[in-house]
Amino acid sequence: MPSPLEGIRVIDWTIWQQGPVCSVMLADLGAEVIKIEDRINGDPGRSLTRAVGLDHDDRPNFYFEATNRNKRSLTLDLKNPQGREVLYALVAKSDVFVQNFRGGVARRLGVDYETLRKHNPKLIYASGSGYGAQGPEADEPSFDRLALARSGLMLAAGESGMPPCGIAEGIADQVGAITLSHGILSALVARERFGVGQEVHASLLGSMAWLQNLSLSSRLMMGAAIPRGDRKRATNPLWNHYQCGDDQWLAMGMLQADRYWPTFCEAIERGDMITDERFSTLQERARHSQECIAIIDLVFATKSRDQWLDILQKAGDLIVTAVNSVDDVPNDPQVVANGYVQDFEHPQFGDTQVIGHPVSLSETPAEVRHAAPEFGQHTEEVLQDVLGFSWEQIENLRNSEAI
Repeated sequence: MPSPLEGIRVIDWTIWQQGPVCSVMLADLGAEVIKIEDRINGDPGRSLTRAVGLDHDDRPNFYFEATNRNKRSLTLDLKNPQGREVLYALVAKSDVFVQNFRGGVARRLGVDYETLRKHNPKLIYASGSGYGAQGPEADEPSFDRLALARSGLMLAAGESGMPPCGIAEGIADQVGAITLSHGILSALVARERFGVGQEVHASLLGSMAWLQNLSLSSRLMMGAAIPRGDRKRATNPLWNHYQCGDDQWLAMGMLQADRYWPTFCEAIERGDMITDERFSTLQERARHSQECIAIIDLVFATKSRDQWLDILQKAGDLIVTAVNSVDDVPNDPQVVANGYVQDFEHPQFGDTQVIGHPVSLSETPAEVRHAAPEFGQHTEEVLQDVLGFSWEQIENLRNSEAI
């Protein structure tokens, strides 16, 4: 059975994370992704781990591997007219062009949508930006942290009274990449149905706004966003997280709190809280939330997390789980069972664990087939196999410093 995007060719002129992750998702689904890299410097993601002191000779560059697996690398100088001609020839034989350079860069180099569509009217031209295609800051640069800040997420995460809260690196880039890949897939469906190519745009700001759909919808329709919470004053104590006796945390997610409250109280051996007027209903627990949570905190401190999870899961239909650290996630049995982390034989480093594709397809599954390419690894191969160039033509391009 072929992969879902087998036969789709993607030209990937992207750097860092937002663009490369978008195209890596397409590559996982079987698209042929040709990564265009500057012939001198390449994607700066190749050297990021070295720059921050995380390089190890005996381990892969996790940043570049995670964002560029299943691709081929072709070096081109797009400032060189011959280099651009190579790109135009590739575009004519491709389906998708992805780029995430600062606004105006593609136009200056002659690889903007209006130029490339002349070489392929049915081309899907996808751009990832920081702040969107329109507006006074459309051409401004942005990175993950700026998107977290601008979108409001830094002041939505954490608890009330905290300063802006930084979130694990790369979240905005990752969400922006997923959003852009969704746009590309939608455009491919539209081309299949209506025979049209088109321009697709997704930004970090727009993607993070969509991520906060509920809170922004509250602001738009009710006049105020959902406020930051406070664990010790949570209005629903069964929608909260608690520290256990071994300093590990568990989380509970029971929105229909009155339904679960008696079972929960019996499970923690505090049946008296069922009839206590301060805690007998959702409204009363909200009014006395600080007192209620203080009692539950003391109870959970008496046993380890594993003990409590066992007790609560055996009590009935209580909705509860462990609070994992990122270090815990690879060994989580649900992560393992669903292939969210996979074993991969890296050609240089041997047995390596990688993040699996997040979507399961029963008949045409995504697949991690190849490690991220070495710099320019497939330059001659792409020129020969895709464009039919001779060795003499390739040598001429090399001599002219186009590749």
